[in-house]
Amino acid sequence: TGAIAERHIRFLGRQPWYVAILLMQPLIYLVLFSQLFQSVQNLPGFRGTYLDYLVPAIIVMNALNAAGWAGTTSIEDMERGILGRMLVTPVRRSAVIAGHLIQLGLVVVIQSVILSGIGLALGAHFPTGLAGIAVMTVAAILLGAAIGAMSHALALSSGRQNALIGASQAIILPMTFLSTAFMVPQLMPGWMRTVASYNPLTWAIDASRTALDPAGDPGFILARLGWLGAFVVVGALLAL
Repeated sequence: TGAIAERHIRFLGRQPWYVAILLMQPLIYLVLFSQLFQSVQNLPGFRGTYLDYLVPAIIVMNALNAAGWAGTTSIEDMERGILGRMLVTPVRRSAVIAGHLIQLGLVVVIQSVILSGIGLALGAHFPTGLAGIAVMTVAAILLGAAIGAMSHALALSSGRQNALIGASQAIILPMTFLSTAFMVPQLMPGWMRTVASYNPLTWAIDASRTALDPAGDPGFILARLGWLGAFVVVGALLAL
């Protein structure tokens, strides 16, 4: 697992702009949406500023977007014959998947730190400090690992780049807008609120926001992180 992870991490060293390119969409959401929907914070159900509400969602959504494209690495390895050569060695198949996910987790951590700093520069508040940011990062990593594993599962089963891209967009976009990323549940239509409650993206966002709230319930956070952990297991089994 370590050797495979090291191989993928070297890619980041050779292509540092890869991390920056993945940040473009969340940065657009963060800068534009925080200004466009600023007056939403005056509606009932909101506490604090809309920027404070939005930043944890953007950080977790960034992990979702990065993970959706993770399977492209498996397709490239198949096309270049690398995966075939790897599978005739004694390496466990679980190590092949885990090596990919470790690199993805590193990307999520780097981007979460950058987005947290940009959020602070824009005026966001993190009342619980590093502890809250750490929980938010863990939630983002768990969501990214689950979606990343499922992305690899789709890539390995289809073997086609266009199929992966189409499926990723078809999954990521509804997950984003059928969640609590941009609006509190109390202001959603009933059916959308129900769907959002079963959305893993909502679990990660709600755990992050609760962790950043000094009055947040630790039991609530642990429950959501537990659900995300179970989601990771499901994604890993599908990938294997």
